[in-house]
Amino acid sequence: MTAVAFVVFCVAVLVAGRGLASGAMGEVMRVRFGGDAERTRVVVDLDRTSRGQVIQAGDDGRVVLALSGVQPTRGMSGQGVGLVRGYRVAGSGAAARVELDLASSAEIERRFILPPGDGVIHYRYVVDLKATGRAPTARPANRSAPARPARGAERPLVVIDAGHGGRDPGARGAHVNESEVTLAAALALKQELERSGRYRVRLIRDSNTYVDLYRRVAIARQAGADLFISLHADAGSDPATRGASVYTLSEQGAGRAVREFTRGDNWHRNLNLPGRDASVDRILLDMTQRATQNRSAVLARTLLTELEGASHPMLRRSHRDAGLAVLLAPDVPAVLLEMGFITNPEDERLLNDPRQRRRLMRAVAEGIDRYFEAPNGVVQMADSGAAGRP
Repeated sequence: MTAVAFVVFCVAVLVAGRGLASGAMGEVMRVRFGGDAERTRVVVDLDRTSRGQVIQAGDDGRVVLALSGVQPTRGMSGQGVGLVRGYRVAGSGAAARVELDLASSAEIERRFILPPGDGVIHYRYVVDLKATGRAPTARPANRSAPARPARGAERPLVVIDAGHGGRDPGARGAHVNESEVTLAAALALKQELERSGRYRVRLIRDSNTYVDLYRRVAIARQAGADLFISLHADAGSDPATRGASVYTLSEQGAGRAVREFTRGDNWHRNLNLPGRDASVDRILLDMTQRATQNRSAVLARTLLTELEGASHPMLRRSHRDAGLAVLLAPDVPAVLLEMGFITNPEDERLLNDPRQRRRLMRAVAEGIDRYFEAPNGVVQMADSGAAGRP
């Protein structure tokens, strides 16, 4: 036993020595944003702790930080939120250089490192920015931000479904019905998306009317939607339960969708398939369904990242799956967003407050932006969590 212990000790020392000799660097995993034009939080997710140094504090329209001991896995850049127009992360010797292009003049209010905890398994370097009230600083536009389409170019079509309506009021809170909250949120999201000029937007309903669930899916498919998002407010027996979640189609739901669409004799025509060989068309349908599930999973994760970055209350298990009727289209990426619990006083107040609702929909719009920015090949299947409400 003594000899075995000695061998284990020697191996441990050797491995540790190699690690020290190689000077292994940690990784910058991603950069997230939350907030508005008054205060914006920047969160840099890291797989190890780091020490930050301010290189530029924002006086010239940029905030630049050096994070020691970490490097980006690749060139990282994208669009910001609120006070941040755009960002870049690049390697700089034994540190990562984080550059923030500001949309208006701002200063660093505080910065700190958060260790793993509360269900988060990585480190987070947090920078809080505060507007100074001075005039915006002129600077070149962020090259990584998604550009407006050229005149005449086809813009993505986003179809927004305000859940329930008409004779179906949905869940009831202390002061408002779910159908009222979802319609107000849908109108706010439409405004946010149209303001960017990047999308065509269509509402399933724009008033207190009832639309059949399967009709909602049909409207999106017939319009040629590039994305379908259904807005809801959750409900539960425990008034203390609160937080948002995003649903994507479950494997069982995917099987149901295929059965629904292959029920008729001419189902292949509805999906624009060749129609020359039923077995080949069925394979193509399965491939279409799988690709749609992949894209829906990407959209769900992107939305959750933006909601978390905006400090919106979230359920502990916020990515869920189910065989919900509005998610059944085999060729339209779709998610159902439960914006919060209408049976929770705080969530109901948040969802019924126009300013807070607009802030939430701004985060959703940012998630949609990032979804369309992502390369088509970067897709993964969603985790198959248990369906249903908590």
